[in-house]
Amino acid sequence: MSEQEQFSTLALESGTFETRLTKKFAKRTLFEKQDPRVLKAAIPGAIERIDTPPGTKVSAGDTLLILEAMKMHNRIKAPMAGTVKAVYVAAGEKVVKGQILIEIE
Repeated sequence: MSEQEQFSTLALESGTFETRLTKKFAKRTLFEKQDPRVLKAAIPGAIERIDTPPGTKVSAGDTLLILEAMKMHNRIKAPMAGTVKAVYVAAGEKVVKGQILIEIE
């Protein structure tokens, strides 16, 4: 690898800079903007109860389901008003962090 290939140009508000990128930086996970209509599990746990089947109209703050994790009952609430498009989990099902639970349209 030539010395020229080791450098990358970085543009910031104060100007452009030449820098070397580490292997860790090159392999990083890029930021992915979350869709507020798709609710994902923030922590692993088990679905205790589902309060809103598909087709249910919900308001912002309505409880959609209860996720039990470490003996705590976490109410997953609607971030916005809309209609429940799909429920991807069932009561009693174990979920992992990041798994899609409900979609609102």
